[in-house]
Amino acid sequence: MESFTKPKKHHAICLPFPLQSHINAMLKLAKLLHFKGLHITFVNTEFNHQRLLNTVGYNALKGLPDFRFETIPDGLPPSDINTSQDILKILNSFSENCLVPLINLISKLNQVIDDPRVSCIVADSSTSFALEAAEKHGIPGVIFLPMSPCFMACYLHCQHLINKGLIPPIDKRTPENWYPDMPFNVIPGLRDIRVKDLPTFFGDENNVVQDFCFRVNNESSKATAIIMHTFDTLESEILNAIKSLLPPIYTIGPLQLLEQNIPKTHHLTSFRSNLLKEDQKCLEWLDMKEPNSVVYVNFGSVTVLTKQQLIEFAWGLANCKYPFLWVIRSDIVIGEAAILPPEFTEETADRGMISGWCPQEQVLGHSAVGAFLTHSGWNSTMDTICSGVPIISWPFGGDQMINCRYSCFHWGIGMEMDKDVQRDKVEELVREVMEGDKGKKMKEKAMEWKKSAHESTKPGGSSYVNLDKVVKEVLAIKDLD
Repeated sequence: MESFTKPKKHHAICLPFPLQSHINAMLKLAKLLHFKGLHITFVNTEFNHQRLLNTVGYNALKGLPDFRFETIPDGLPPSDINTSQDILKILNSFSENCLVPLINLISKLNQVIDDPRVSCIVADSSTSFALEAAEKHGIPGVIFLPMSPCFMACYLHCQHLINKGLIPPIDKRTPENWYPDMPFNVIPGLRDIRVKDLPTFFGDENNVVQDFCFRVNNESSKATAIIMHTFDTLESEILNAIKSLLPPIYTIGPLQLLEQNIPKTHHLTSFRSNLLKEDQKCLEWLDMKEPNSVVYVNFGSVTVLTKQQLIEFAWGLANCKYPFLWVIRSDIVIGEAAILPPEFTEETADRGMISGWCPQEQVLGHSAVGAFLTHSGWNSTMDTICSGVPIISWPFGGDQMINCRYSCFHWGIGMEMDKDVQRDKVEELVREVMEGDKGKKMKEKAMEWKKSAHESTKPGGSSYVNLDKVVKEVLAIKDLD
């Protein structure tokens, strides 16, 4: 009968929201939890699992005996595997259709004789419905926030501010009571922000995203704990303001630096999570460039541009005369192919490289990169802080506006670009960051934050300690005897 006894090991299910940046962050966390001794089941949607197989290959998802990859359906109809899914449709479908498949998956995993029973769930903040599955199985449910605590603060207070009349309804807004540069210093812990810095759900006309955020906020309060992808010194003020409103908070980040504590020879380092195929040639191209000479441009996995915005960015980069590495996804232009003017391609042939996707952490860590033109997604913000690279921020949606504001105004590591893209302004900002006095100060600040980030992930650092704490105090609290 001995062979039928379940192994005595803690078993965590890790459930990311099915977008590239969320998957990346959750996989890093899952690797760290496995390295700390947990058995891991990483759950992707069937759609994204197939995309990963197409880009990283079957061997990269074979996993290990105690780190497995599983799938659940996303509830959406079949679609082109080479195209990103509509975010609003994912928000609705994932929350409404995935609870039962998740519960069934847990039951199936618990029937595997050679594996330990599932003892906890670590769910992305946008998949907070998983807490109901944890409750049903009587195990801890932990929320992982792969975004800034500033964004969480907006989550927490949005409904209250609407009820108090501090956020006027769409049809009641006027140039006097709601304009982009209007100061909005009413959220505890957030200072010196403007209306245009608020997450996009504050102005969602259809209330789809706003209602989703309300639901997530209510569900998150039921969590055993919340893991936040940040480090204490970066956001101490906002963390102090929200900690009394939430379950216990564990700041664990930057994850990419903590991940470096895993030996390079470990099998975990082979796991990849890119839904788009990485172009490694860009690293060879960077090797041929002078230190701090290259402008790196990447607007992430979901940002889209108009054809005119693409052209304005192109000529702004061309006119500044710096070498540039520009990531242009096949679906980056709304409704059509991303085609650059032949004159631009000809003029920049000797100093520009276009890539469909690239290993961003390695790119930003390369000595040749001197500036980062970014959408200010949270993963990209963490990447640039880890590397000490100043930014030019052009936020698109979601949490990116508040990330931009904090990066440029509070942390002093970047300059903000107006939504209305003009080639002259692109050129001006690139020149300032690369060679101006402001750019030099931003570089100094970026290097200071880089040092602080690295200190937090070293033995004894706040994030290093918090990783141990969350494993011992939260994820491994069930008695396995």
